[in-house]
Amino acid sequence: MIIKCLHSVRTALIILTFGAMGVPGFAGDDAETSVEPESREQQKDPLTDRSNMSKKELKAELTDIQYFVTCEDGTEPPFRNEYWNNKKPGLYVDIISGKPLFSSLDKIRSDTGWPSFTQPLDEEEVAEKFDRKLGMLRTEIRSKTSDAHLGHVFTDGPRPTGLRYCVNSASLRFIPVEALEESGYGEHLELFKVDK
Repeated sequence: MIIKCLHSVRTALIILTFGAMGVPGFAGDDAETSVEPESREQQKDPLTDRSNMSKKELKAELTDIQYFVTCEDGTEPPFRNEYWNNKKPGLYVDIISGKPLFSSLDKIRSDTGWPSFTQPLDEEEVAEKFDRKLGMLRTEIRSKTSDAHLGHVFTDGPRPTGLRYCVNSASLRFIPVEALEESGYGEHLELFKVDK
C-alpha cells in the first residue's frame, strides 16, 4: 500500500515537473479547461497602478489564485487557467500595475497549458532572475513595476528570438483589441493596425 502511494506521488511529481518545464505535447488544444471566476479587480480601471498596495490590500483586490501566483510566486494548473488557449487579438497587462506586458501578436502555441510568448511587449517592463526551486535552474520573469511573479522564460522557443515566455494567466489581464481605447490602451492600437 505504501509503495503504491509513493509510486502515485512520484508519477504526479513527474507530470508536474514536465508541465512546469514546458514539455510540448503534454496535452492538446482540446484539453478540458476550467478557470476561476472573474476577479474583483477586473471591474476596475486597468490603468490604476496597485504596485504600492500592501499584501493585505492586494489580497482583498485579487482572487486567491491571482494572489498566490503574483505575491507568493505560485504556479497555476496547466490547461485550467484563463488564457492558455486564448486566440483573440489584444494586450496582456500586469494584473497589479496595469502595465502592458505581452501582445497576442507574440503569443505562440506551446502545448504546455500556459500562455506563452516569444517576447515581451516592452523588455524594460519584464525583469529576470535566477530560480533554483524544484531542483533545477530556471529564469524567472517578474513585472518590473509591481514585482509580481509572472512565470519563467525558456530557450526552446521559435525563431527569431528562440525564447518562450511561459506566463501564468493569473498574473495577467487580457484587453481585447476592441476594448483597448476605452480601457486606456488606445496608443497600442497601431500594433494591430486598427483605426481609432
